Amino acid sequence: MSDYDYDLFVIGAGSGGVRAGRLAAQLGKRVGVAEESMPGGTCVVRGCVPKKFLVYGADYGDAIKKSAGYGWSVEGVSFDWGLLRDCIQKEVNRLSGIYSGILEKNGADLYRERAELVDAHTIRLCQSGETKTTETILIAVGGSPWTPEIKGIEHAIVSDDVFHLPEQPKRMLVIGGGYIACEFAGVFAGLGTEVIQAYRGGRLLNGFDAEVRDEVGDLQLRNGIDTRFNISPTEIRKTDGGYIVSFNNGSKIGTDCVLMATGRRPNTATLGLDAAGVDIDAAGAVQVDKFSKTSQDNIYAVGDVTNRINLTPVAIREGAAFIETVFKDNPTAFDHDNIASAVFTRPPVGVCGITEGEARKLYGDDVTVYTTDFRPMKNILAQDDHRFFMKLITKGEEETVIGVHLVGEDSGEMIQMVGIAIKAKLTKADFDATCAVHPTIAEEIVTLKPREINKTTVVT
Repeated sequence: MSDYDYDLFVIGAGSGGVRAGRLAAQLGKRVGVAEESMPGGTCVVRGCVPKKFLVYGADYGDAIKKSAGYGWSVEGVSFDWGLLRDCIQKEVNRLSGIYSGILEKNGADLYRERAELVDAHTIRLCQSGETKTTETILIAVGGSPWTPEIKGIEHAIVSDDVFHLPEQPKRMLVIGGGYIACEFAGVFAGLGTEVIQAYRGGRLLNGFDAEVRDEVGDLQLRNGIDTRFNISPTEIRKTDGGYIVSFNNGSKIGTDCVLMATGRRPNTATLGLDAAGVDIDAAGAVQVDKFSKTSQDNIYAVGDVTNRINLTPVAIREGAAFIETVFKDNPTAFDHDNIASAVFTRPPVGVCGITEGEARKLYGDDVTVYTTDFRPMKNILAQDDHRFFMKLITKGEEETVIGVHLVGEDSGEMIQMVGIAIKAKLTKADFDATCAVHPTIAEEIVTLKPREINKTTVVT
């Protein structure tokens, strides 16, 4: 046994950190884990899980309204924000307890306080002041919301705060055009809040396929969201009736709540990385190689703190690969290509693979695009004008599928299955040879026809 207190010390008990800590403990390693917030990390405590519950809440309200077309008559319908909020927090607490139990039942020591690096083998627990030595360190502290430095920024909330609002705002201004901004704008519009979404760019969801960006812009409008582009906030001023937000084009917007959804940054400030010889990039992300090893040989990092692909399942897979590499003598690098993901707008987006713009830069004219746009059967009697957009991108004569982009109901569920096909490098012929399941939305993915490229098609 080494002279260190631990074989592995994990800083951060989110999805990646807990997975690595549990697996190491099950191997008989001495494991310590420190978490300054609630075990479970961003996803369980202040991200994916509570957000998805909010989406469900908005969807239920929408379903009640649209059920009349299917013969249902509902009277006296009301919504209680406080009840939904508290039910979500009860479930969050339950899940966080499960994460704690996973570590403790497998023999890991869980320290419920902030930890910082003293050197490459020493951890300081900030609340108790204790120090612990360890042979290997895993940094899994995730990221946190970033806000611009403008006058009155203290009056704004960030995504972490949304789940604890004392009251549902009658008016909300969402600043940002990324997936977090689009999701929360859709949620609160669905719950009955008057929502304005303001973005510095010209289209929402930067980095996504151009047609997906256009579709999401349209669906935000269909959901009653007032979207305003090419403007940036310069000041937030508190008034007796709420807040007045000024923008760089001279416009002003009055609101009851300002949600800054302007991006996230790795949680590396004051972590002691310099003292331990761990390099970070200009954005504060821990720099790692393909095995998640940092510039210090015994220190590794996984999850959002590395700013590779900031998704919970990715952090989990990176944590598992770290264990294979360090404790099983089986060097394993997680494959970050073709990872399926979803944006929980209403309805959601599902994507896997590359965009059309990326495909044409890589393969030029050796690209074929298939699309369809239709009104789902479910929406006919409901008199719902939301549509479903589907896009499939292939390369080469063999037409290997290199990208699928969906916008519409159940896209998040569908893209998981389609992601398997893309990972397996299946071709359009494989899709065509698969018999459709009728009547479903998903059947359209195996009946797609080529899109005719014209001057109005935007592929950037």
